[in-house]
Amino acid sequence: MRIHVCFADLKTEPWVEGLRSALPQAEIQAWTPGAAQADHAVVWAPPQQFLDEQPRLKGIFNIGAGVDALLKLRLPPEAVVVRIDDGGMAVQMAEFVCHAVIRHFRELDGYEADVKQGKWSFRRPRERSDFPVGIMGLGVLGQRVARAVGHFEFPVLGWSRMPKALPKVRCFAGDGQFGDFLAATRILVCLLPLTPGTQGIMNAKNLSRLKPDGYVINVARGAHLVDDDLIALLDSGRLAGATLDVFQTEPLPPEHPFWRHPRIAMTPHTSARTLRDESIAQIAGKLLALERGEPIAGVVDVERGY
Repeated sequence: MRIHVCFADLKTEPWVEGLRSALPQAEIQAWTPGAAQADHAVVWAPPQQFLDEQPRLKGIFNIGAGVDALLKLRLPPEAVVVRIDDGGMAVQMAEFVCHAVIRHFRELDGYEADVKQGKWSFRRPRERSDFPVGIMGLGVLGQRVARAVGHFEFPVLGWSRMPKALPKVRCFAGDGQFGDFLAATRILVCLLPLTPGTQGIMNAKNLSRLKPDGYVINVARGAHLVDDDLIALLDSGRLAGATLDVFQTEPLPPEHPFWRHPRIAMTPHTSARTLRDESIAQIAGKLLALERGEPIAGVVDVERGY
């Protein structure tokens, strides 16, 4: 069994070494143009040339949860695309979102600004029941975030394309219930996969449906958000603020107005990073199961995009 590792802008050597340890029976190498045909590939943003040269691939294992960039390429006709279910990202995402929710709810950004000006200030405590947190996307990451937010006793809502039932989460599904979900949400968290149907989903129309003084947390993809619509809603006072970790263009261009907006907190796409050792163990297990003809989790429906 031959496996190629093909990454854009990432070091392949540690992954090749880790995969060799996990799969000693396999021949594993970093891909170079013209390399021999492989049975499987472990990839991140591979070039089209790689896929064109490897028409016999049976499995393409993406080292991240998002596969939108991969699905834009021409894929080998028989290949199964498999994404990472977690790879250590779920707990990181839960940490990040809870931090953003609590920072906004407790007005810690306001206290920080006052301290910088030498002010000893007081703000009246707010009720958690007034800050329902709505999570768009209830996959592995979304479900972990929902549990974590619920631990802090915020009301938790969830929306997904297909109906789901989660403990202590008020679940909505499909286009028919999307408006009701938004209307019941004050803090909106985006954890959706990026597909043609979700691109630009956080636009003026949808964000205006949130409860008054709504707050936006985007940790999915920058293309989910219409940047100009967010700025207009913040400037008008319709939205209270936003925490953004992902952007239409990364790195964010220095002239982009997000850098200077007083109601936007930003981080450089760092809400959750793939942990190599956990991911290698998961990929190795899935690859062996696929070779045995067994069902595996994380298989991507190419038509749906996730």
